[in-house]
Amino acid sequence: MNISLEISYYPLTEKYSTPIKEFLDGLGSDHRISVHQGPMSTLISGDYDVVMQDLIRRLRPFMEKYPSVFTVKLSNACKMPGE
Repeated sequence: MNISLEISYYPLTEKYSTPIKEFLDGLGSDHRISVHQGPMSTLISGDYDVVMQDLIRRLRPFMEKYPSVFTVKLSNACKMPGE
């Protein structure tokens, strides 16, 4: 099953741009996942299991390193831009 996910990251630190850049740089390294970065959120799409495993693997290090807030919306009914 394909899904679309919208995620926003809010590191609660003075130099918030550094962890945001680190997080965004790591997204899209798996060629099975489509990533579209926007000014307020990032859209990710792909197979449910692939996207969710990638998300699980990526969130923990940032939450351990920085006080963080992530907002996530998940859908199996919304198409990504250009689809």
